[in-house]
Amino acid sequence: MKTFITGHRGMVGSALVREAEKRGGHDVITAGRDTLDLLNQQAVFDFLAAKKPDTVVIAAAKVGGIHANATYPADFIYENLSIASNLVEGSRRAGVPRVLFLGSSCIYPKMAPQPMPEDCLLTSPLEVTNEAYAIAKIAGLKLCQHYRAQHGLMYHSAMPTNLYGPGDNYHPENSHVIPALLRRFHEAKQNGATSVTIWGTGTPRREFLHVNDLAAACFHLLGLESPPDWVNVGVGDDVTILELAKLVAETVGFTGEILTDPTKPDGTPRKLMDVSRIKATGWSPVIDFRDGLAGAYQDFLSSLEAGAARL
Repeated sequence: MKTFITGHRGMVGSALVREAEKRGGHDVITAGRDTLDLLNQQAVFDFLAAKKPDTVVIAAAKVGGIHANATYPADFIYENLSIASNLVEGSRRAGVPRVLFLGSSCIYPKMAPQPMPEDCLLTSPLEVTNEAYAIAKIAGLKLCQHYRAQHGLMYHSAMPTNLYGPGDNYHPENSHVIPALLRRFHEAKQNGATSVTIWGTGTPRREFLHVNDLAAACFHLLGLESPPDWVNVGVGDDVTILELAKLVAETVGFTGEILTDPTKPDGTPRKLMDVSRIKATGWSPVIDFRDGLAGAYQDFLSSLEAGAARL
């Protein structure tokens, strides 16, 4: 089976490639930005027509944390809309029978019921700090849903919760919370700092899924004859940001004080997935959170040593 995995150099895409190779039976197709510009519609159409994959997994995206989303909203909505529309329509034109689109838990309303079921989509306003990204991901989900309904194609979506793991982005401003904290506590330990200050009040609750668990869930969904149009992928449990910071500090070996900065935005109060739908199909995560954090930190250290860390 020829499987085109987009975004293969990113954290999610590289995990998908590893999972495909582990499972076997997949002729994995990849294309970096130097080979294929996913924002170029004609280039995407021509690439898919030439390669004729059996499956396309859309893991490529412009991603970032609260600061990046708030600073570059036009970039986030334009680039992610373009990636989704080019790949979905290009797949239809090339006769690709199966597409899996990866979204995000931020598609759900700011004040969604907790845990968030799939059916709460579009029932109330989004969190303003990542609205642009969320709208683009909702559009990608709806593209797959409507192409499936109109064209009879097995195009469907997975909505992962907050992800972490090997290959993450550790940029001080544009990274997500776990890699940001790993880097900050590591540098604080190296510099002999007596304290680390985290953004916000520390009270928001977040759920975290190891990227290898997500990759396993994606191939599980691709193996289903008739998966849901979209399905949440998470662990069904969460921690406060302050609890997370303490876990990361413990993982890194930082023993100083952890302070909060209430002048900085918290974002959504809570984002916990209702994962009953995917669990009903026979999938559950297997990676313990503490073990996953330890592995992520070791990957960070190895990347630093090799000069390959995304900083």
